[in-house]
Amino acid sequence: MNARMSIDIWPLRGCTLHQRRSQAKAFSLVLGFRLSIFLCALLTTPFIESTHAQERGVRVIKNEASRRVDVFVDGQPFTAYVWPEKLKVPVLYPLRTAQGTIVTRGFPLEPRPGERVDHPHHAGFWLNYGNVNGVDFWNNSVALPPEQQQKMGTVVLRRITRATGSKDRGQLDVETEWLMPDGQPILREATTFIFRAAPDLRAVDRITTLTALDKRVLFHDDKEGMLGMRVRRELEQPSNEPLVFTDSSGRPTTVKVLDNTGVTGQYRSSEGKIGDAVWGTRARWTMLTGKVGQESIALVILDHPMNTGFPTYWHARGYGLFAANPLGQEIFSNGKEKLNFTLEPKQSVTFRYRLLILSGPTTPEQVETQYRKFVSEVR
Repeated sequence: MNARMSIDIWPLRGCTLHQRRSQAKAFSLVLGFRLSIFLCALLTTPFIESTHAQERGVRVIKNEASRRVDVFVDGQPFTAYVWPEKLKVPVLYPLRTAQGTIVTRGFPLEPRPGERVDHPHHAGFWLNYGNVNGVDFWNNSVALPPEQQQKMGTVVLRRITRATGSKDRGQLDVETEWLMPDGQPILREATTFIFRAAPDLRAVDRITTLTALDKRVLFHDDKEGMLGMRVRRELEQPSNEPLVFTDSSGRPTTVKVLDNTGVTGQYRSSEGKIGDAVWGTRARWTMLTGKVGQESIALVILDHPMNTGFPTYWHARGYGLFAANPLGQEIFSNGKEKLNFTLEPKQSVTFRYRLLILSGPTTPEQVETQYRKFVSEVR
């Protein structure tokens, strides 16, 4: 037997019976060893390929003990649906580009150096409203004194009804309740998230149906709403002045001047409005473009023609709040319009939105193509 463990069987003819048996046994052992290696390779290759195949596509993984549902694309994290105790509404957090760059602000969940620390209720990507039967759901946070929190509304997760993935899309269905300060539910929410991926593209559809329970529900015309996200520092619009913003309850928040190095964001709406001019105007879609490092990024929110209040007003702030508000019209129109949207008991309304996260330079014409696709796909 040489270094390669080969066996020459011809010498067996000149050996004793004992020698023949010893060499035959060695031959059998080596042959068995080689066969076992062959069979192991044969059996494990499909397993390895199957495991790799499982990493491909969109996966939606529940981890209710950790209060989260993670979404992966080709084995890499995209986003997560989270409902930590420190938030008063479930959110998608963080959100990433196809290259893995996080586009949402870290504060208050995971603060990063150089970020603004205003508006602790702005976390990730969410949906709620500032005045529902006189109660504020938008501004609630654990940063408020307990006596103020007790006057605010809370959105709580009740159940996850679906969490599935496939080659080209993932789906998460959840049911939540909107609770008044006394803990009684006023609205039942059923939301479907659709997660899609393509080269240089990540997309989230949020289709939310709100149903009034046993009481009439009035969404008072209010600035604070409705679908919102808070972006990272680099995607804010540059600003050289300290600003003070007040919420619907009159509470002021001072937004400090920060270093504008690397701050590159700019809003643009479907109606051609640019920068700060987008705020308080109606549009079918609005995009926020900027760069993080060397990556050009476009965040686009698409409003659906079937939505109440279409085309929505945009609550798009240079400091990083990117929100669509279809129900608050008075402040945006300088009093020319007013909508106090009402649901009678058991009545429902559905809102349909799509968020696009694009890597690379993006033109309004490309967004228009995506908008037509959204309208044709979602009913």
